[in-house]
Amino acid sequence: MNVSVRHARPDDVPDMCGLLSELFSIEQDFKPDMEKQSAGLSLLLDNKSGSSVVFVAEKDNEIIGMCSIQTLISTAEGGAAGLLEDLIVLREYRGKGVGSKLLSEVIKWCRTGNISRLQLLRDIDNLKAVDFYLRKGWSDTKLVCMRKLL
Repeated sequence: MNVSVRHARPDDVPDMCGLLSELFSIEQDFKPDMEKQSAGLSLLLDNKSGSSVVFVAEKDNEIIGMCSIQTLISTAEGGAAGLLEDLIVLREYRGKGVGSKLLSEVIKWCRTGNISRLQLLRDIDNLKAVDFYLRKGWSDTKLVCMRKLL
């Protein structure tokens, strides 16, 4: 399958919002909201500091997957760590290597930026995602995510 991965552009936001709607319909903690997702993606794309990037996977000029990475400072690592978010592939393209290609680009980007650790949040019930990440060398930790909405 001929799939390319590239940096997202502002004109990709509507297609990425569609992908996020699919992702947030799977996850229990989030709800699709086109206005919020568009605003968040625009902030990521407008970030001139180089501390974040959004990648899209494209096949025949159609966006079929995406993910974002943001840099955090880790006191445990004594330097940069990456937060992987929103890795999603259209249902009909899952299991065909698209997610792997996106993850490969993220890892390259992190290595270029001297990011020593990647982390992510995943829905506890999304067993296909759990299996994907385990096959890619990720491991569970003893940490549990908590949140407070403000």
